[in-house]
Amino acid sequence: MNTSIHIIGSGFSALAAASYLAKLDFKVTIFEKNNSIGGRARRYQREGFTFDIGPTWYWMPDVFERFFNDFGKTPNDYYTLDKLDPAYSVYFDKDDSITIGEGLDSIYETFEKEEKGSSKELNAFINLAKSNYDIAIKDLVYKPGVSPLELVTPKTIKKLNQFFSTVKKDVRKRFNNNRLAQILEFPVLFLGAKPSNTPSFYNFMNYADFGLGTFHPKKGMYEVIEAMKTLALELGVTIKTNQNVERIILDNKKATGLISNGTAYHCDVVLSGADYHHTEQLIPPKNRQYSESYWNKKTFAPSALLFYVGFNKKLKNVNHHTLFFDTDFDQHAKTIYDDPKWPEEPLFYASFPSITDAYFAPEGKESGTFLVPLAPGIEDTPELREAYFNKIINRFESLTSQSVKADILFKKSYCINDFVKDYNSYKGNAYGMANTLFQTAFLRPKLQSKSISNLFFTGQLTVPGPGVPPSLISGKLSAELIHNYISTHSKVTSTNAI
Repeated sequence: MNTSIHIIGSGFSALAAASYLAKLDFKVTIFEKNNSIGGRARRYQREGFTFDIGPTWYWMPDVFERFFNDFGKTPNDYYTLDKLDPAYSVYFDKDDSITIGEGLDSIYETFEKEEKGSSKELNAFINLAKSNYDIAIKDLVYKPGVSPLELVTPKTIKKLNQFFSTVKKDVRKRFNNNRLAQILEFPVLFLGAKPSNTPSFYNFMNYADFGLGTFHPKKGMYEVIEAMKTLALELGVTIKTNQNVERIILDNKKATGLISNGTAYHCDVVLSGADYHHTEQLIPPKNRQYSESYWNKKTFAPSALLFYVGFNKKLKNVNHHTLFFDTDFDQHAKTIYDDPKWPEEPLFYASFPSITDAYFAPEGKESGTFLVPLAPGIEDTPELREAYFNKIINRFESLTSQSVKADILFKKSYCINDFVKDYNSYKGNAYGMANTLFQTAFLRPKLQSKSISNLFFTGQLTVPGPGVPPSLISGKLSAELIHNYISTHSKVTSTNAI
């Protein structure tokens, strides 16, 4: 088939869409503004250390399996997965942490030690979460968000009440122990929203956490990007880096190509995996679907302050994934969603992949990534970054009972201004648009433009939402819509199926 499709961006959703479209015999070209592919999931290397710049958690392995299976492949054809045990640990005070092991039996024991009778409650809660996961991940999230009727099935009707309560309410009904409650509320942060604003149905993330477990691809999350690149190239996709798309070319409400680095590239369909708001700046205002006030009123997932740190020794009292919940979660959340500003006492997360994988650091040394969730759009200066590094590293030393500052070989920061510069991210958000009740499914920005019929979108600001697995799904959904569009607008159609 001669139909040509140009894709803006090379993140998870764009690479997924590219492979699905190439499988259908379309001529697919990716235009990436940076010098390496991966979008937010890039890799940083320095002095023998390696860091995943973006995502560090590998959850929902079944979604990755389903993606590669669509091409007659498995993840094992491209990378090796290790299941982490323990999955992660959570600090609540000095020398006071809870470790989440691998497998439900281990987790039940941990809960029972903390709160008598809680293992029985957890069992019931996880069974409900699994039921929701089976409905959501195996069915609902693979809908394109075109109509509210997509959500109406015999199974979802029985779950209707769960859309009118919240994860936080349901967790707090079952568990009196605040520490256990916080652990159960934490997974929905991957959806970009706080537990008190997330429908109960989304507790399926707890099944992803406890039921399926936490994995690590050897050499990190960028290996998944490399795998998807290899697959795309095998299918005939062309990938161009250092290509800054400056404008989408229109002719009579149709996209006829794009201009990158001053050169026009013509095509039949344009798909953007770049920031949705930014993409609409590439077309005239009259052709944009959503106004500035629309975007400004939406609840966005957080941005983040990140530090990539090389330590000159092995660290102690931490795991591959370690969360620091020793300050007030609600106060921190308010500074993200209600009163945007830098939090006085931030919660933070740290990843030390070199504990699991020697690839990440030279022998006897440690690779560490620290993340502080922040409100998008707030001030970002070198002075603020440095002040907050000192805040979290001082607490880190105290909580884990070790001195590390003298052993820092280097650190690199990454924050709001970098998200804007590297990804044209709206207000410098890191995770897209939050999955709240009124920002779910058909209520999210559309995969297909209403005003330019052959302009499509994919990624975490559209359907189904933020996160790596949803991005893979988003790529498939946009590819299906493009296939349907071309099938109805061309006499020549592919006989293949996605």
